Amino acid sequence: MNTNANPVWTLVLTFGVMSLFAVGGANAAIPEMHRIAVEVHHWMTDKQFADLYAISQLSPGPNVLIVTLIGYVVAGVAGALAATFAMCVPTAVFAYYVSRLLARKSRSRWPAIIQRALVPLSIGLMSASILVLAQTADRLLAALFTGAVAAAAFATRLNPFWMFLAGGILGFTGVI
Repeated sequence: MNTNANPVWTLVLTFGVMSLFAVGGANAAIPEMHRIAVEVHHWMTDKQFADLYAISQLSPGPNVLIVTLIGYVVAGVAGALAATFAMCVPTAVFAYYVSRLLARKSRSRWPAIIQRALVPLSIGLMSASILVLAQTADRLLAALFTGAVAAAAFATRLNPFWMFLAGGILGFTGVI
């Protein structure tokens, strides 16, 4: 099947496969989404990707909204629906069957070992996402601000809303 002729099928195949490797949620797949959307298919620029990510994070709802926005840019409403379903359905089906398997009474140690192993994997994937997003900012000040916000989020109990607000104001005024 030639997916270049129909961008909706390209979105379905891309996000359908990606969903199965997004350990830790859609944000863990940000580096791959960026690679596919910007470098492979040239659907958008680095700045457009960063803007879509910012919109998806500021909007209420699940963090998978970035996929919906990418789909919309590529193929309108049909692309938005296709990308969202492709990112959510395979993972939901897989999670359903894995949870049923793990819920069984068993004396096997493997479920606990697998669950413990997925934690550092998720953290690593999310750290890669932070790096890719900081690089798409294409400005040293923005990258430094990203690092400072990450450090503040780690070291304090400050509500992330205030950090988002500060970043929004600095971005709106053109400082970063």
